Amino acid sequence: MRARIAVLPGDGIGPEIVAQACKVLERVGEVFGHDFELVTGLVGGAAIDATGSALPEETQALCTGSDAVLLGAVGGPKWDDPRLPVRPEQGLLGLRKLLDVFANLRPVRVSPYLLHASPLRPEIVSGVDLVVVRELTGGIYFGRRGRYNENGQEHAFDTEDYSRREIERVVRFACELAKQRRKHVSSVDKANVLESSRLWREVATSVFSQYPELESEHVLVDACAMFLIRRPSSFDVLVMSNMFGDILTDEASMIAGSMGMLPSASLGEGRVGLYEPIHGSAPKYAGQDVANPLATILSAAMLLRYSLRLVQEAEAVESAVEAVLREGYRTRDIYSGAPEEERVGTERMGTLVAERIGA
Repeated sequence: MRARIAVLPGDGIGPEIVAQACKVLERVGEVFGHDFELVTGLVGGAAIDATGSALPEETQALCTGSDAVLLGAVGGPKWDDPRLPVRPEQGLLGLRKLLDVFANLRPVRVSPYLLHASPLRPEIVSGVDLVVVRELTGGIYFGRRGRYNENGQEHAFDTEDYSRREIERVVRFACELAKQRRKHVSSVDKANVLESSRLWREVATSVFSQYPELESEHVLVDACAMFLIRRPSSFDVLVMSNMFGDILTDEASMIAGSMGMLPSASLGEGRVGLYEPIHGSAPKYAGQDVANPLATILSAAMLLRYSLRLVQEAEAVESAVEAVLREGYRTRDIYSGAPEEERVGTERMGTLVAERIGA
């Protein structure tokens, strides 16, 4: 198979972790006989410095002309001033709109070899294998916002705004995913307070009725936050709004012990997806060879599965990651008592995974 993959390292630790994912993809190509053309582009702060734009036209053309996009992370203290007219995050939001990816898949699976890395008790996190489907292009992050003065007081507002179509397509996406898994889907909302959540629940209920083979439920977001800590293994597929998904997936990352373990895929109705770790650019660790590349490598596995339809190859990458963890190798975020000889840096971890593909 021949495929063109847009590679956007971004900022902070982005270039380091993406380099390891590319190493793994190249190894997959060698072992399985594929020709992956990896083409690098600029995004985020690095793009602003070079071109003045967080998402240059050249990068847009590269992404729309590729079979998939692999992203590192964007942002850093250099561009943190909210008054700046151009910020790194605009590149990420622009990419999502450009590719029309509306469903962000964030799987949380706890490796049996990392039970000790979670702050929760092993008996709580053992067997956790869930996927959060976060709506990505609507909601409060894209609604009307502003500031105004009234009676001498400054006010600010952000609007949670969803259309029936936006809700329906992401809930349907979650249901189709649940059909391929354990056939259980949970819709998360705040329908007891928010009008937007009342519409969300109405639409979700309607979509659920079209999937009688699934076990479905509605969960209030505050209850869901509690259940993710008390009984995370009871969940299979969860679908929720943009902001709720942003918050709850950070909470869920701690179930697995580290954000450095969690990949993500942003998908739409086409095959071109955007793949990235859920963590940020972590600028204070950039250049130190300490960042965990496994979330990015597992994002590359999702790229193989969802955009390139190479399921066997995706499973080979996931098995290689599991083998490395089974052998005891750990980056700093998941050391937790690992002996000195098994503590490895970013580059070494990537090499270990690549070596175990096809071994």
